[in-house]
Amino acid sequence: MKRNIIDASQLELEDKVVSIKRVTKVVKGGRNFRFTALVVVGDKNGHVGAGLGKAAEIPEAIRKGKEDAIKKLISLPIDENGSVPHDYIGKFGSASVLLKRSPEGTGVIAGGPARNVLELAGFKNIRTKSLGSNNKQNVVLATIDGLSKLKTPEEVAKLRGISVEDMLG
Repeated sequence: MKRNIIDASQLELEDKVVSIKRVTKVVKGGRNFRFTALVVVGDKNGHVGAGLGKAAEIPEAIRKGKEDAIKKLISLPIDENGSVPHDYIGKFGSASVLLKRSPEGTGVIAGGPARNVLELAGFKNIRTKSLGSNNKQNVVLATIDGLSKLKTPEEVAKLRGISVEDMLG
């Protein structure tokens, strides 16, 4: 389930390079080096995206990655204490990321790639655990998958056709 596409021109986006890989292709004349950059962008207010850029030079790969990430921005629900509305496990490939709701004062407890996504998304209190693969690209995409599938209590109540008070008891 993808959330509505966001107009990035009105957002003040920050970007973070998660990884840069050097890719080698062996050809008749020697080796060709190219670079792949995994970039995460976000406004620290409920919008985040990740993109991949490939080019012969590192700055160009980063620029392309940033453009790709802006195209893939999603909006997220953040509750009143800066956490997720409910626990969820995001999956991508063999990587899984467990996102756990946390009380005020917990901070962002997450490993490298997942931390980059969560900080740029604007979460203040969240616990995560990366399970399965620790491939940076798959962990970032698993985190974004988990965040994109989060629902607010209002959305769940609307789907069930009841009020929020009835649902929460």
